[in-house]
Amino acid sequence: MTDEGEHSASEEEFEDGATTTKDDDVESTSNPQHTKSKKEERLKKLKELTLRRNEARKLNHQEVVEEDKRNKLPANWEARKRKVDWEIADEEARKKAELEGEDYEQVKLLETAAIDLERADRKKKKKNPDEGFKDFQQAQQRQYTRLVKQIEPDMEAYEKQKAEYGADFYPGVNSLGYGGSGKVSKDGVERMVADLEKQIDKRAKYSRRRQFNFEDNVDYINERNMKFNKKAARFYDKYTSETKQNLERGTAI
Repeated sequence: MTDEGEHSASEEEFEDGATTTKDDDVESTSNPQHTKSKKEERLKKLKELTLRRNEARKLNHQEVVEEDKRNKLPANWEARKRKVDWEIADEEARKKAELEGEDYEQVKLLETAAIDLERADRKKKKKNPDEGFKDFQQAQQRQYTRLVKQIEPDMEAYEKQKAEYGADFYPGVNSLGYGGSGKVSKDGVERMVADLEKQIDKRAKYSRRRQFNFEDNVDYINERNMKFNKKAARFYDKYTSETKQNLERGTAI
């Protein structure tokens, strides 16, 4: 009994659906205005989808072109660009301050946060001003600068000697008293000796005796010259080895 009831209900639902479909078909056939409006709506939607697709394609192409440009730029391009923009803005602000008669450094400090100033100061203190040296000339210049910084002048003796020599204290082109006739003080001699001994001790502490190879060619006159030749060989042997060999064989052109 139950199966027959369910079967009957299914048949009724099917008949109702078929009837509804037939009614829609009849309505669509009998109402051409409704069909036309649905067609226009679908065409409008298709047009919108086409426009959105074309816009997405255009944006995608632009992004690909921009990405290709970025890939061809140097690795530090962004940092360089930010630096150039900052320099341009800084120059414009400086000109504006000059036109208004203000001190640009003071204006800049007023606009800069205290934490940024502290960070810049710490960074400046951490930075190592010693950039090293490439040759003996720069090494001698570094040593001279270091020794000059260590000098503690005797201002009293300086003023006394200045008053004694007068205009000859600063000799000019026509001055005949070059070198002077004064004696170096005993304290000055002792300071010089102490400084030289200090340099000798430091040089002995940081230099070690290299093992001597008896098979190496002797192309130096002393140990200092040997070190210089080795240092020069590290940089220039790859360029001059062939010429050196030709000279040794006697086959140089």
